[in-house]
Amino acid sequence: MIHIAETLSIHTVEDFLDADEVRQLNELMDAALALQGRESFDLARTSTIHEVPGLTADQARALYEPAGRVEMTDVPALARTILDAAMMRSRPALTRGMPSIEGHRPWIFLEYQASQYISAHADGIAPDPAAWPRQIAAASVTVAEAPDGSGAFYVETSGSEAPWTSPPLDAPADYAPHMRFISEGTDGSSTWFTSMKRTRWTVQPAVGTLCLFGSQLVHGTEPVKAGRVRKFLTLLTADAPAAHGTR
Repeated sequence: MIHIAETLSIHTVEDFLDADEVRQLNELMDAALALQGRESFDLARTSTIHEVPGLTADQARALYEPAGRVEMTDVPALARTILDAAMMRSRPALTRGMPSIEGHRPWIFLEYQASQYISAHADGIAPDPAAWPRQIAAASVTVAEAPDGSGAFYVETSGSEAPWTSPPLDAPADYAPHMRFISEGTDGSSTWFTSMKRTRWTVQPAVGTLCLFGSQLVHGTEPVKAGRVRKFLTLLTADAPAAHGTR
């Protein structure tokens, strides 16, 4: 049973990657960006991993990444192998606080340079809380940090009722009782969101540390002031009961 607490949790796995793996991943991404050109994944990019109802991809990009960022969804095969191996050996630590996690979606490479950031938003249990697999959380691991410590990751919490849909009379199967779902538009496209009082919790995981955060948590990054921040992101999922027998 998926509990709402899993979708609102934050957790870390230290030493998810060792120094040699971090070095290999940076070398792989240096080569990939040099081959195709950094700008083709940044300002020249026409796609985005974020979808906002009623907005085009360009409008969603302007909302979520107003100064741009590198976003590569087809990362080199060796990078995937390194990251998947780290995910496998870290599984006990991942599922301790989020026991519904059973798989993850493909890795995405992100890079932020001076003035770049991602604006505050919540992903939700995308694309549909009733569909399988269900996106329970996201996880990112930093492989390069800004020399001045800028570009920090944050989550935001609030006691407001505004982000939440009405309690469902008949919640989809395999959710714990009293499950609630975050509203679409929990981002800068909604005036109720921009005016809602929130408390920001800023974290700065060490290079190589995996940071997990629930899919219904508001999150974002602060602008990078100097240098660059590099990270890999994946989305953590729960599978349908039929995929693995009864729970």
